[in-house]
Amino acid sequence: MNGQGRIHARTRELHESVVIAAPPEEVFAVLSDVRRMPEWSPECVGVRILFARGNPGPVFLGFNRNGHRRWFTFCRVTRSVAPEEFVFRVSIAGLPLASWGFLLRPADDGGTTAGSGSTHITQYWHDLRRGGRGRVADLLGRAAAGTSPAARVRTNRFGMVTTLRRLKQAVEAASGR
Repeated sequence: MNGQGRIHARTRELHESVVIAAPPEEVFAVLSDVRRMPEWSPECVGVRILFARGNPGPVFLGFNRNGHRRWFTFCRVTRSVAPEEFVFRVSIAGLPLASWGFLLRPADDGGTTAGSGSTHITQYWHDLRRGGRGRVADLLGRAAAGTSPAARVRTNRFGMVTTLRRLKQAVEAASGR
């Protein structure tokens, strides 16, 4: 509650966007290789694929770091529609934490020419911590990552901006743009 008696709503969604000078097919191919996530994310330091087969994609462990704190999460790709959307769900100790996704669309030609142009990419985060299980997940987040729900929002926004900037640099460097 603030000083005027109002309760502040918890932020449960974030979105950040960037334009990458490469076609959506190229961006999607790089982005959907989850083993490369540590190249872009400031918090993810490793990925281990558990099951590569399946629909729509792999199940993997994400190894994370925040300062001196380290933890891992269980992740499952829940949607992989090339070259439009890539989504994975994150949990810890069987408790849902978040859904992370990327929406891709042509940025400059309206999609009339396959494989050409630039990509407008939006990364989004949806907080899945609800009810009693959500409160337990919040406590685990404080213990493992050292972040309260409010600090998690700030950390995630910084991470999304950094991830998109690094992804843009990697894709554009690889395509010579």
